Amino acid sequence: MTKPDQAGPATLGEAWMTMRSALRSARLDTADLDARILVANLAGVEPHQLVTAGETPLTQTVRDRLHKALRDRLDGMPVHRILGAREFYGLKLGLSSATLEPRPDTETLIEAVLPLVRETVAARGTCSIADLGIGTGAIGLALVAECPDARCLGIDISAEAVATALENAEDLGLDGRYSAITGDWLAGVETRFDLIVSNPPYIPTADLALLSREVVDHDPMLALDGGPDGLDAYRAIAAQSGKRLENEGHLALEIGIGQSPSVTALFAARGFEQVGIYSDLGGVDRVLLFKIPSTPMAADQVF
Repeated sequence: MTKPDQAGPATLGEAWMTMRSALRSARLDTADLDARILVANLAGVEPHQLVTAGETPLTQTVRDRLHKALRDRLDGMPVHRILGAREFYGLKLGLSSATLEPRPDTETLIEAVLPLVRETVAARGTCSIADLGIGTGAIGLALVAECPDARCLGIDISAEAVATALENAEDLGLDGRYSAITGDWLAGVETRFDLIVSNPPYIPTADLALLSREVVDHDPMLALDGGPDGLDAYRAIAAQSGKRLENEGHLALEIGIGQSPSVTALFAARGFEQVGIYSDLGGVDRVLLFKIPSTPMAADQVF
């Protein structure tokens, strides 16, 4: 397929129309949206200016940038990989080859636990959070951004992901309350937390071949592959997290479609009680909330 020459358009409006036409010709389902996002971001303007300031001349640097972006998009690179960043819960987060793009579905987890974080802060003056399998740091960073008295430790097996999350924390001015380390879930961690959160890999290995080209070619398999049944990460978290929660602490997990019964059973076997199920905007069960019930004090222990 011959790639269009995006270096030709001289104005903002011409660049937008050229990009949109090329992506439509390639039969991309999101052609119009992709063109608007790419041109606006790479030209450094607000989306509405594509219409209101369409006669604005483009520098050669911007034209070259748009030309490369068009070629990359036609080659299957996702829009936000091209831009190198994606917004999540109002935060702009840098991406790297070791991180997934934070998806809107994961914002369901933020909505589920924010009230708990705020209640803990109100009661204790702070809230300690552990985020497992952090990628860009999206979940932990969103929580500490929303709650100035919360602190988060992020843990990821990928050193590159940890570096990306720490860079995002610094860029957002949250590095004073967000830290991250390389680790295998909670193995070797002795700290106890008020809240443990995670969006772990949950796709069964055999299903990875069914994913779109954009995912397979650009997202890290380490962050997607959940093992033969998609539940390997949940087993590890269930085994390690019980002793790492403070009294009355909670654990929240993102899950895949149809995994609610299996994940709930795994955690019930480790003494956890499911106290909430939250659906994403598509109506899919997306987040499970657990706690370990307090053990009633025996009569002879009461003084």
